[in-house]
Amino acid sequence: MDQYKIGIVGLGVMGQNLALNMADNGFPVAGFDLDAGKNQAAAAKFAGREMTTASSLPGLAASLEVPRRILIMVPAGSPVDAVIRDLKPHLQPDDILLDGGNSFFRDTDRRGKELEAVGVRFIGMGVSGGEEGARRGPALMPGGQEEAYRLVEPALDAIAAKVDGQPCCGYIGRGGAGHYVKMVHNGIEYAIMQLLCEAYDLMKTGLGMGASEMRDVFEEWNAGPMNSYLLEITAAVLGKTDPETGQPMVDAILDRAGQKGTGKWTSQNALDLGVAIPTINAALEGRILSAVKDEREAAARILEGPDLRIEGDRRETIGLLRDAFQAATFTAYAQGFSLLREASREYGYGLHFDEIAKIWRGGCIIRAKILDRMRAAFAAQPEMVNLMTSGEFAPMVNELVPRLRTAAGMALEVGVPALGMCASLGYIDSYRSARLPQNLLQAQRDYFGAHKYERVDKPRGQQFHTEWLE
Repeated sequence: MDQYKIGIVGLGVMGQNLALNMADNGFPVAGFDLDAGKNQAAAAKFAGREMTTASSLPGLAASLEVPRRILIMVPAGSPVDAVIRDLKPHLQPDDILLDGGNSFFRDTDRRGKELEAVGVRFIGMGVSGGEEGARRGPALMPGGQEEAYRLVEPALDAIAAKVDGQPCCGYIGRGGAGHYVKMVHNGIEYAIMQLLCEAYDLMKTGLGMGASEMRDVFEEWNAGPMNSYLLEITAAVLGKTDPETGQPMVDAILDRAGQKGTGKWTSQNALDLGVAIPTINAALEGRILSAVKDEREAAARILEGPDLRIEGDRRETIGLLRDAFQAATFTAYAQGFSLLREASREYGYGLHFDEIAKIWRGGCIIRAKILDRMRAAFAAQPEMVNLMTSGEFAPMVNELVPRLRTAAGMALEVGVPALGMCASLGYIDSYRSARLPQNLLQAQRDYFGAHKYERVDKPRGQQFHTEWLE
């Protein structure tokens, strides 16, 4: 072919799989990677298809139809800036660059403005689903210039995951909105994974259950209304055997978790915006605590705790954990959407929460059956402040919170750490409290710093100060 419809810079696993996905759906692709080995590996996979690899960025740009559509799939940060810098001399006004990596949303805002100044259009696009999703259908969260999105919409819709025939893709909003929504997606992902680990720990440590028994439990949970991708893969992980030892694979893995930064960004930005996301924060702290493996092993020889065994009927305890997990997981989604609402207002993104819930129904890591109900709830009540108080979900929260309270208390009693469950319960209890003890806190602030306070019997906004030392 003389002209290809899509260019892809970065031919790692994700870039290659997205390229193959596009070609399968009728969009011929030209790719390029600075790593000659990746270029060669991609060329071998592309053979026999309407695909090619270029030997340089100028060659890639020359092979594309105009206006050019180029997807950047390189690590976030300076590599993205380097690709844009090197591509710019070979672009024309109205060409479109898409960044499909996990870029920080502020960087996406900046890049969009810089490229707009020279007439090049820019889309920051969250991509979720991992390697398999990229190949068979990811969830796509594109943001930036809407007119640019409309020009790539057919290709993105074609490669996205489908639920009920609808693509898990849609225009997110202005500027860095796409990468912002992906960042919050990853924060929710952190939270759900932490809650799954806590349920696993309570079953393993507290009930003495083996991996195969726990696999059966998670499979049973996934067969009902809690159905989700993360439950599915948890069951699969617990069913895997280590070929070296013949023991469960999960038992051979060191208990030290990694992270790539998007969860941390979510927590940092929530603090900047003044939005409470304690379950997501607890998940981040759980990973941080896991990283100090040597310190924890030393502390285990010094610090004492209660008996780690849970007494009582095992089946009843497992049912309790199921309900607690469901309640806590729901709070993670509620916190994430609350953060999205404030960010939309603060940054002018114009987010549509029913559309985000629609996109998250398939392809992405946090896809779950309950997102259908969330989508319907936001469609019926676009200005809803918090999912927990909606008519659709408040009865479920009221029913499940006592079970979460009991499970969190059980974890505290036997000494199995449950950062996420306890944070979720604290979030619910705080949010449902018409009066919190921060009146005392504000009095303390006024005492030592003359920071003033409002009064319950005066109009909001009026400030008062007390001379505490007379």
